[in-house]
Amino acid sequence: MLMSPTATPPHPHDPRAPATLLDTRYQVETPEGIDLILRPAGLVPRALAFTIDLLIRGLLLLALYVGLGMLGQFGMGLATILLFLVTWWYMVLFEVFNQGRSPGKQLLGLRVVHDDGTPVGWAASLTRNLLRFVDILPFAYTLGILSCLNHKAFKRLGDIAAGTLVVYSDSPPLRPNLPAAPALRAPMALSLREQRALLGFAERSETLSAARRAELAGILAEPLQVAPEQAEQRIHGIARGLLGPT
Repeated sequence: MLMSPTATPPHPHDPRAPATLLDTRYQVETPEGIDLILRPAGLVPRALAFTIDLLIRGLLLLALYVGLGMLGQFGMGLATILLFLVTWWYMVLFEVFNQGRSPGKQLLGLRVVHDDGTPVGWAASLTRNLLRFVDILPFAYTLGILSCLNHKAFKRLGDIAAGTLVVYSDSPPLRPNLPAAPALRAPMALSLREQRALLGFAERSETLSAARRAELAGILAEPLQVAPEQAEQRIHGIARGLLGPT
């Protein structure tokens, strides 16, 4: 229900007030003025991703200690250095060089970005990961869990300080599968709505019966200047031309 600009909104505790829905989408505007819709990841998928990364690091360190342990004290000293590097740089290197995705995040379909949706950089990744020692206080990530549960974008303290966000990685849209046909130009100028209609017909042609396709295409036979039995093939050709090379 739309309210006029002068209307007084109902009090939140008024039983007539509409229920507030939980919105897990996060909208940001790029410097170019483009609105991006991001989906912040909640506590459970983030915890699962972290657990996977923890297991990977544990297995890696175990292999390093077993191998370097054969070198005596020198090997153990080297293993200590590698322990520091793996503990503090594992996440940072993956986030910076793998589009914000550690192996655990990649398996769960997550990634780290800046608050404005841009790829995470060195400074932000270092900040969010170095502040894990605050999130784990007093034990078992207590502060981090409380922060996630109380933030609308499920941010832990490291994310708040670094200005980062863990979001779901949306799969890139697939190009529509159009029927095979030579690309053609329309015999007249088409509006955007008409272009969308022709593309929609071509994209849905596989789901329509032959009789239904012939019926719909026949409506456009006269404007397209073809016989009714040739209209479907002409529409496919125009749609292929609108879509461009594939």
